[in-house]
Amino acid sequence: MTSPWIAYNDLAWVEDWLAGPEDYEREAAVHVKLIQQAATSSLGRAPRTLLHLGCGAGGHDREFKRHFTITGVDLSPGMLNMARARHPEIEYLEDDMRSVRLERLFDAVIIPDCIDYMTTLDELHQAVRTAVEHLHPGGVLLVVGKPAETFQDNNFAYTGEKDGVHVTLLENNYVNPYRPGTYEATFFYLIRHHGDLTTHTDHHVLGLFPQAARDQVFQEAGMAMRQEVLDEAYDSFLLNDGVYPMTIFIGQKS
Repeated sequence: MTSPWIAYNDLAWVEDWLAGPEDYEREAAVHVKLIQQAATSSLGRAPRTLLHLGCGAGGHDREFKRHFTITGVDLSPGMLNMARARHPEIEYLEDDMRSVRLERLFDAVIIPDCIDYMTTLDELHQAVRTAVEHLHPGGVLLVVGKPAETFQDNNFAYTGEKDGVHVTLLENNYVNPYRPGTYEATFFYLIRHHGDLTTHTDHHVLGLFPQAARDQVFQEAGMAMRQEVLDEAYDSFLLNDGVYPMTIFIGQKS
């Protein structure tokens, strides 16, 4: 299965216009620190291998590869092409985090906020099960999520220009009361190639689960997860008085 969204395939290239390495470094450094702290206590050594599920275009991997040997998995060929060009030394695989089985174990597995693309609790179970099955005993799982209790409608704006190409991306997040357990992310692109304008729209439906449901999924997978707050990851792109709280869930495989 290949992801159907143009944002991650035909328009994956705009990542280089809208985000630079510095946009990922702070968040990735937080993840590295938490993984190292958790793994050192449970593995008795520093973690060496990392499975990155939902790796996207490899933005976080610039920091991750300084600390780990990485295997990246993503569903979107467009994003994987970007990741391979950025990090040719990293192994990137096109596959689905719900079902991929690599027959290998890792010191740590990370699923960034792309976990939101699990739109049902069954899919969330599948993704967490995949992660746990790829962990060494004592290995660390880190998941970034947005619990329903703290999520709200938001708007974002991103822009960048180089090589005669100007890109503006407007993103709308909307909790649709007629589709419980989900939220919608709609992307509107304005792309000018040497002044000639094209526009593109992409609509995504994502999962939005209460804290108790997430806790149950982790518990059923045998993971006791603690929480950390991830602040300010997207604050510079938020419009008006938006608030975009994110939670890091982290724990060790017993």
